[in-house]
Amino acid sequence: MDRNGAGVVKLLGVALGAFAFTFALVPLYRIACEKVFGVRLEQGPADAQAKTHAPVAERWVTVQFDGGVNSKLPWAFHPEQPSMKVRPGVQYEAKYFARNDGQRAIVGNAVPSVAPARASGYFSKTECFCFTAQTLQPGEARDMPVRFIVDPALPASVNTITLSYTFFKNDALTADAGGAAQHPGS
Repeated sequence: MDRNGAGVVKLLGVALGAFAFTFALVPLYRIACEKVFGVRLEQGPADAQAKTHAPVAERWVTVQFDGGVNSKLPWAFHPEQPSMKVRPGVQYEAKYFARNDGQRAIVGNAVPSVAPARASGYFSKTECFCFTAQTLQPGEARDMPVRFIVDPALPASVNTITLSYTFFKNDALTADAGGAAQHPGS
């Protein structure tokens, strides 16, 4: 028992020492980063969240909407509202209206752009009609939603963001859609 008891005590001492050392690593790492490399680390998730969300509650950003079509696409396409005021960090939804004024089914692809360019990295679309090709039958009209979030880290100098879409005719898919519309049995 003497030998086994001494071995157990040593083993518990080593385990306790290793456990204490792992807790000391975080402060040691922080000190090394700040003193040796001059890098200031965040204090923790609570501090980061307070920095990110405290000023956001009072900040409003105007998002303007724009839309058009390429000359080869016989569609009417425009935003249902010209602009909206949004709070950074909150998800919003805007709708665009599209109508096929052509005589056959046409497939279109929307290409988005965000202005000013420095705001594009802070504007995230979570759901968008621009993610997939859109098929409209002759005379068909549809509301097309886009859901988005403006990042709270958007520079304070940016107060207005413009989201613009241009629809282009997808010739390859339109040929398939037109063939399917003309020959339903094939």
